[in-house]
Amino acid sequence: MIRRSRAQRSGFGLILRSQEEVAIAAIRHALRALRRRHLVEEGAHGPAIAALSSPILSQSSEWKEKAETLELELQQCYKAQSRLSEQLVVEVAESRALKSLFQEKEAGISSLQLELTDARNECSQLKADLEEKIKAVELLISENQELKRQLEIMAAKAKDAEAENKMLIDRWMLQKMQDAERLNEANALYEDMVDRLKASGLESFARQQVDGVVRRSEEGAEFFAESTVPSSCKHRIHAHEGGCASIAFEYNSGRLISGGQDRAVKMWDTRTGSLSRTLYGCLGSVLDLTLTHDNRSVIAASSSNNLYVWDVNSGRVQHTLTGHTDKVCAVDVSKFSGRHVVSAAYDRTIKIWDLQRGYCSNTIIFPSNCNALSFSVDGLTICSGHVDGNLRLWDIQTGKLLSEVAAHALAITSICLSRNGNVVLTSGRDNLHNLFDMRSLEVCGTLRATGNRVASNWSRSCISPDDSYVAAGSADGAVYIWSISKADIVSTLKEHTAPVLCCSWSGLGKPLCSADKNGIICTWT
Repeated sequence: MIRRSRAQRSGFGLILRSQEEVAIAAIRHALRALRRRHLVEEGAHGPAIAALSSPILSQSSEWKEKAETLELELQQCYKAQSRLSEQLVVEVAESRALKSLFQEKEAGISSLQLELTDARNECSQLKADLEEKIKAVELLISENQELKRQLEIMAAKAKDAEAENKMLIDRWMLQKMQDAERLNEANALYEDMVDRLKASGLESFARQQVDGVVRRSEEGAEFFAESTVPSSCKHRIHAHEGGCASIAFEYNSGRLISGGQDRAVKMWDTRTGSLSRTLYGCLGSVLDLTLTHDNRSVIAASSSNNLYVWDVNSGRVQHTLTGHTDKVCAVDVSKFSGRHVVSAAYDRTIKIWDLQRGYCSNTIIFPSNCNALSFSVDGLTICSGHVDGNLRLWDIQTGKLLSEVAAHALAITSICLSRNGNVVLTSGRDNLHNLFDMRSLEVCGTLRATGNRVASNWSRSCISPDDSYVAAGSADGAVYIWSISKADIVSTLKEHTAPVLCCSWSGLGKPLCSADKNGIICTWT
């Protein structure tokens, strides 16, 4: 279109110039003719000149209008050319953008093709793995079926064993009943023999009593005075930080041993109230104490699951007895041999230890935790008091249960044997203090008092050395003393400001000592 417009413009220009030249030549020619013939033919040639001039002028104006029209068309052509150029630029830019996008798509297609190839390879690998897993599952199914078959066989055997076990239990119960009957017969014979011995020994016992001092024919030739009912506090000792849970007197001595939550074991002179020695090495709170019959060793039960044995002369730890898996809350040593130690812990076991060798020689397992225990006088029987309120007797050599009685409605907290070993005192969380005959386990006395409340699961009560009185602490801070023969309160001692946890009576008859949750020890005379 641009070229056509240019050609048209050049053609129209040439036509216009040629026509103008012809007109100018004609005019010049006419003027010369007019000049020659002006005067002669002025009148005759005037109309002719006018006729020639008017068509040329009219044609020139037409040509000028056509030229202006062509100029307008040419401007429109330029405008159209400008619009087309802009459109061309836009289309070129779009073309380049589309080209770059196309290249990007081609690159994306290449990467997707690679990913597709990797996915196909992974799919093939997963397919192979799936086939292996299917084979493994089939194998497991077959093994499971075999195990089910074996389980059915074992269940049938277990059912047969259960029936056989039931039959054996029935036989065993029958045997135990027969053994119990024989034991009852033996106990009856034993009671008859004891009664005869008592009758024959009354005269000799009366001869032994001189000025209120009685010589007992126990091993060690012990001497002790008749116990007196204490009425006043002689010493008030701040013994331990955090509470004192156990106290015990040396045999035939006025020296007191105490253990507390501060992990220390201390020895006190009760005549002056002064500290004699402190034994270190315990890694937990001391929950119970005992001494060998020769006063050479102190044994402590600890919340660290261990027992500690000290040599009194050197103050050093001789043995650390390990084996319990929970806190050890009770310990006692045989008065017969001094070699065997028995301990009870909250792992529901009683362990018997060889003190010379320092290892456990037997373990007794039972269903209820034991809070207190004691050896019999002959060292062959263990008395244990349990959380279920039962008093149990065990054979030390075989570990078998000899006898059992429901002593309290709630947990037993303390066990104490009389000097002659015929009576055992039990205290319980039901706030009762029962006296049992060791031979028959029959109750021979029950002691109670208004206001007397047992303070903890390890509150220890005691019997006086002459077996006449019982002392027990209370949660109100008082110490209650009963007469065994009268089964009544004879004294109430008030000095403590915290619950009393334990009481101990000196083998010499006095003093009586008590300890509370604040670690205070009071000596009573």
